[in-house]
Amino acid sequence: MAASASSRIPFRGDHVGSFLRPPELHEARTRFKQGEIDAEALRAVEDRAIREVVKLQEDAGLLGITDGEQRRTFFHVDFLERLAGVVTHGAVPQKFHTRDGVVDFAPPVMHVTGKVRHVRPIQVRDFQFLASVTTRTPKVSIPSPTMLHFRGGRAAISAEAYPDLGPFFEDVAAAYRAEIRALAEAGCRYLQLDDTNLAYLCDPNMRHGVEERGDDPAALPRRYARLINAALADRPAGMTICIHLCRGNFRSSWVAEGGYEPVADVLFNELGVDGYFLEYDDARSGDFSPLRFVPKDKRIVLGLVTTKHAGMESKDELKRRIDEATRYVPLDQLALSPQCGFSSTAHGNQITPDVQSAKLRLVVETAREVWGEL
Repeated sequence: MAASASSRIPFRGDHVGSFLRPPELHEARTRFKQGEIDAEALRAVEDRAIREVVKLQEDAGLLGITDGEQRRTFFHVDFLERLAGVVTHGAVPQKFHTRDGVVDFAPPVMHVTGKVRHVRPIQVRDFQFLASVTTRTPKVSIPSPTMLHFRGGRAAISAEAYPDLGPFFEDVAAAYRAEIRALAEAGCRYLQLDDTNLAYLCDPNMRHGVEERGDDPAALPRRYARLINAALADRPAGMTICIHLCRGNFRSSWVAEGGYEPVADVLFNELGVDGYFLEYDDARSGDFSPLRFVPKDKRIVLGLVTTKHAGMESKDELKRRIDEATRYVPLDQLALSPQCGFSSTAHGNQITPDVQSAKLRLVVETAREVWGEL
């Protein structure tokens, strides 16, 4: 059951989660890979980076605080590799797009080589540290469970372990339930799933690729909704869960384009989450008309402030676009955020820390002027 739209989470001025990594952290991670420092020494550097990124968020006026994903290399790999039965090898070359051209990048592919199991808490220690360094609401972002299927499809899932995919989806959901239960017991009340796949299914080219490998792009959104709902089945009443839809975010580039229409009905009416962080920073995300499917008990966080480049939106522009969205969703169900994280991978987007801070302040100040609160 989704929480009331009047619930204070997600906040009127919110954000997706990841932030630029400082040079000290890049250096420490390199030294760790070379065997010059151990895991605890690396973690001490990560701790310092997290304290700084918490201060950044608090100084900007945000109420939901993340650790900036300072402990991760990729938003999804570092989490999923810690499930039994999951390994990373190989990559899928893709053309990422920028305003000026194309970036070649091959994201790592997750392979399921055995039965998927949750063998130990993955984010609990990280959450506990975050909660210890902020007096505001700590938020945990984890990859959507769909990430274990979409990137590689049937070919990336062991036929020996899973001759039929039904038990695979059941095991993935069970692993997520265990992690969410552990986070809830640690005190987590704000959780976000980061999902590229539902947004990729809005892109005609990506849908064609899904068909070529033998999957039905029209059926996958409903299959993924069932998977996510099963993963969230045991969540406590006091935990708010949101989902962020992303079209790719690597060094200010993206993969997919297309409005939310192909997935909108399933996304808003069959997915049991409380709020949606939606990319809406430019034309590649389409218009607001798919929001007509949003029910009255859910909140939409409009990602109107781009993290892709340094250009600053004006408050008047943001207010105009929020007003456009109210043609389909009441203002009380809306909120504002950047369109994505600032650093979904450790590489970071092509902006400066000063621009990152300015964009956070813009979100907070605009939200206060529109809603009178965060």
